[in-house]
Amino acid sequence: MKEKFYITTAIAYTSRKPHIGNTYEIVFTDAIARFKRMIGKDVFFLTGSDEHGIKIQEYAEKEGIAPKAYVDRVAGEIKGIWDLMNTSYDKFIRTTDEQHERVVTKIFTKLYEQGDIYKGEYSGWYCTPCETFYTQTQLNDGKCPDCGAQVKETKEEAYFFKMSKYQKRLEEHIEANPDFITPESRKKEMINNFLKPGLSDLCVSRTSFTWGIPVEFDPKHVIYVWIDALSNYITAMGYDVDEKGDLYRRYWPCDVHIIGKDILRFHTIYWPIILMALGEELPKQVFAHPWFLAGFDKMSKSKGNTIYADELSEYVGVDGVRYYLISEMPYAQDGMITYENVIKKYNAELANNLGNLVSRTLAMTKKYFGGVVPCRGELNDTDKDLLATAEAQAKLCYEKMEQYRAAEAIDCVFEILHRANKYIDETEPWVLAKTEEGKKRLETVIYNLLDVIRFAAIHLFPFLPETAQKIAAAFGVECKDWKDELGVLEAGKAMGECPMLFARLDEEKLLNEIHEKQMKAQEPVEEKKEIEHLEEIGIDDFFKCELRCGKVLECEKIKKSKKLLKLKVDMGDGVRQIVSGIALYYSPEEMIGKKVIVVANLKKAVLCGEESFGMILAGGDEDVKVVFLDDAVEVGSRIS
Repeated sequence: MKEKFYITTAIAYTSRKPHIGNTYEIVFTDAIARFKRMIGKDVFFLTGSDEHGIKIQEYAEKEGIAPKAYVDRVAGEIKGIWDLMNTSYDKFIRTTDEQHERVVTKIFTKLYEQGDIYKGEYSGWYCTPCETFYTQTQLNDGKCPDCGAQVKETKEEAYFFKMSKYQKRLEEHIEANPDFITPESRKKEMINNFLKPGLSDLCVSRTSFTWGIPVEFDPKHVIYVWIDALSNYITAMGYDVDEKGDLYRRYWPCDVHIIGKDILRFHTIYWPIILMALGEELPKQVFAHPWFLAGFDKMSKSKGNTIYADELSEYVGVDGVRYYLISEMPYAQDGMITYENVIKKYNAELANNLGNLVSRTLAMTKKYFGGVVPCRGELNDTDKDLLATAEAQAKLCYEKMEQYRAAEAIDCVFEILHRANKYIDETEPWVLAKTEEGKKRLETVIYNLLDVIRFAAIHLFPFLPETAQKIAAAFGVECKDWKDELGVLEAGKAMGECPMLFARLDEEKLLNEIHEKQMKAQEPVEEKKEIEHLEEIGIDDFFKCELRCGKVLECEKIKKSKKLLKLKVDMGDGVRQIVSGIALYYSPEEMIGKKVIVVANLKKAVLCGEESFGMILAGGDEDVKVVFLDDAVEVGSRIS
């Protein structure tokens, strides 16, 4: 009987369409799940969506629709992107599923009846984006210490969970299981920041909104997100307070929860304590991965730096997205993503290293041997070094994947491909083909290349499944068993066709296309011509827009865009960079020294890879004119 392996992602919150940083988690987890299947484990891979809470209720109200209709739409977007990314999850749970809601109600009641939950009153500060309460001392300059959002002072009746009752037991568990929280730095963070100061009782119900699972014995309360959402890991497996389903008995405890570092506290403190109170085993491990930053900033829609996986895949394909996400996220530090970096890495590794290697090797096989695998002869030192590199890197890849170091693991596979490309340069097959003696040697060279490519494709499968299967299909093999060996490729076998894997991208052209789309997305809705149809605003609304006089000190074109100029503008209290779409109408020389009107309190945007801290006022549709100010206007003065 196969050894079981139960792996989960955090369930995605249905407030908004998931961005590329959210997508990383499902792709990373999928790579681990596929790897575990290939080494013979009985894998169950769970993901899903978290659908209750005040934030969702507020979003739904703004759109004038019911919360359920809102989460149905966003959950569909989440699942659609997970499916697009070719992820092999076994179940997608929604916290609005009837079975989940029913069991969560029973869990809450059980904890209350056994004295772990009591009624009280909460008075403190609440962060809506994080759905978390904070005390005054925990705030950072009066804002949420985690996300930086404005918090609201809140006072309401609530139920509380007695965290302190289980603190010592949790500390003993963490000490006895050193790999329970990984990486190590995350474990130290939990111990030093939360356990050592002592646990406060946890608010587990709310009365200030209604979109949640009602408390069975006190229906004006809804069960707070962390008991609701965290319980998905067991409700999805058929857990019930009264009985345990087949899946639960087969797969629990979970082997690893894959989560983002921002929700580590909830998974390594609150969730284990809830399980202790229920009398259930704790998960074996919680792995907290870092974030993807857009450039050097946290990705967020409000900052204008959001990248979405489905949109990115239109340019580089699904495996192009998967490759970048897996290979560019360090084990314990944040990764960085920009369109420029994605395209450069795509061209260098996927188009050149992998795609070109497969293409030219199959072409040489067809040209020199009619598309049939030649016989391998005696191996020389160059051949042995190629094969030894492939074997060593495959072994190292295995070790890295067992440690969830996926970026390092996929690098191992690409080291095999790099070595194969170097082998072509060393052996020069086109030279060997010119003589009879060389043709004999050429048989061994082509055999080794084909064998190593087949070997690499099998080990590439957890990361780039579609690409690996395309290569494997040309060899008539399947990507199933990680313990594949070199030298087993059958001589005399006819090779199949392999489509082009990764066409090289024109970086400048594609970046222009992407940035033009970004500019268009930021353009206002088409101007209404009739004044009576314009939406009226009050004077207070107008004064929210901070217009200031700025003087252009420097100006230059952005090489990757025909429409954008990058300006350094003196605002009186400092110099800021502004990117403006006026390059078709003004040269840099025409702008230097001019005084302009700047929308000074506009949120930062990223255009063509450049940060922009404001907007210059201009008018016109066909022939755009910048509004210049008289030299007498003082730099930094307010325009009204």
